[in-house]
Amino acid sequence: MKELNVIFAIAYRDLLKFLRDKQRIVFSLIFPFIFIAALGGSLNANLADDAGYNFLTFVFTGVLAQTLFQSTAAGVISLIEDRENDLSQEIFVSPISRYSIITGKILGESAVALTQIIAIIIVGLIIRVPFEYTKLLYLLPFCLVVCLFGGAFGILILSNLSSQRSANQIFPFIMFPQFFLAGVFNPIKNLPPILWVLSRISPMTYAVDLLRGLYYSGFQEYNKIVLHNYFINLLIIAILTIIFITIGTWLFVKNERNR
Repeated sequence: MKELNVIFAIAYRDLLKFLRDKQRIVFSLIFPFIFIAALGGSLNANLADDAGYNFLTFVFTGVLAQTLFQSTAAGVISLIEDRENDLSQEIFVSPISRYSIITGKILGESAVALTQIIAIIIVGLIIRVPFEYTKLLYLLPFCLVVCLFGGAFGILILSNLSSQRSANQIFPFIMFPQFFLAGVFNPIKNLPPILWVLSRISPMTYAVDLLRGLYYSGFQEYNKIVLHNYFINLLIIAILTIIFITIGTWLFVKNERNR
């Protein structure tokens, strides 16, 4: 019961911290707007006729998955900042299981990421992205899966970083290439061999393909856009999540004990 209280306290703290951070909330609106309106609109104007599908919707579903995955991963990595600068550094010197800290952080940042769905939908409505509301409701449970997957990836990255400065340098280097390798803005069904391999080892690929595949299920564009069916994506995500959490948490706890 004590550990459960700790988990929920950490999760609640992260969600409350986000809701009080007006600057972060504003940026959660700005970045989807830039990605969907600028990139999606440009691609739709130039490539939609040749591709045979609407690029605004294509980018919209990609940005949705990317935001959930990246937001949770970045939130978990912020444990380094908490440990060094925030008042929550007291948590690390208290008799609390490091596993509880990790679990609470993942749940809290998943909740933060899920609230950003509202911002993405608002952006979609503003720029008139053609999407079906019933499909978005259908995606909600799988959005949580993507958040947990991103949290697990964040743990793996976190376990190999020693300082906030390292996190600020390495995390963008790891995350930004995945925007293109995972097909957030661009189709990746037909790629040169090297890029094909890199895209398939990019964890974000399966998060994007999962949500996009579920959204386009039953549409004519499905075979042009989706790499794998949802079951394969869920299986890969489940396996990678277990691997990331197991290795990442073990390394994190080991490094904390050696501090």
